Amino acid sequence: MRTNDKQHKLAYLYALVAVAFWATSATAFKLSLGHTGQLPLLLVASVASTGVFFAYLAATNRLRLLRAFTREDWLWSAGLGLLNPFLYYAILFKAYSLLPAQEAQPINFVWPLTLVLLSIPLLGQRPRPASLLALFISFTGVVVIATHPTRPADILDLRFSNGPGVLLALGSTVIWALFWIINTKDRCDEAVRLFANFAFASAYILVLALLLGPVRLGGWRGLFGGLYIGLFEMGLTFLAWLKALKTARSTAHVVNLIYLVPFLSLLVIAWVLGEKILPSTLVGLLLVVAGIVLQKAWG
Repeated sequence: MRTNDKQHKLAYLYALVAVAFWATSATAFKLSLGHTGQLPLLLVASVASTGVFFAYLAATNRLRLLRAFTREDWLWSAGLGLLNPFLYYAILFKAYSLLPAQEAQPINFVWPLTLVLLSIPLLGQRPRPASLLALFISFTGVVVIATHPTRPADILDLRFSNGPGVLLALGSTVIWALFWIINTKDRCDEAVRLFANFAFASAYILVLALLLGPVRLGGWRGLFGGLYIGLFEMGLTFLAWLKALKTARSTAHVVNLIYLVPFLSLLVIAWVLGEKILPSTLVGLLLVVAGIVLQKAWG
């Protein structure tokens, strides 16, 4: 019993570490994009993450599992790597370059509801009326965040602060949800799959960056930003979250900690970036999270 309790506490520790680092991601994106472009930033981050996963596989004696990869396994990773991290972060970084961090981060958080929407045509699932209500609540929150209404009637005007940025932020949730659906069919070791996915993505990003022109990292600040994102948004944090899920007595309790991320993120955004958090952002975020929680309860 004591061993189980110790493991459960360790699971919470891993999860809280992941949550703490993810809470800094929006700020790291915004700061880094002030010094370098989206592709150079993504290239450094992806390569750094690939290195983290390789080191983890070596330390846990799992590199040998790559030898068992079939041609289908490598093709699977080639496709998954195209979705995430390549397309997902490329779109997300562009959204952050157009929107304030306090808008991009909460909008990106609606991906669980995008997952529900995509599950209808892709998995043949039939949503319950309660689930549709939850979706409506969350996406109303997105509109509130993106339009900055001063009174309820202003929402109907649909005057977005930056339409392309909002569409890109929502588009990133489609990529992530699609990646999630495809990944549910994968039975490969998670860390091994992450390494293969990121290795392919790094190659894609490098080729595209070279085709588009010289790769300018933006000095040490751009390089540091890419390394930070690669280590603490992707690599180490992904591994910590996986460890938390595997160690937890109940994954549901651990997963619920993820709802802390957007609220902690707003604190970091206000403190580090100096963005004045608008009342509409707080109201919209509460609606987004409420819809996700209700969807989980009713779905």
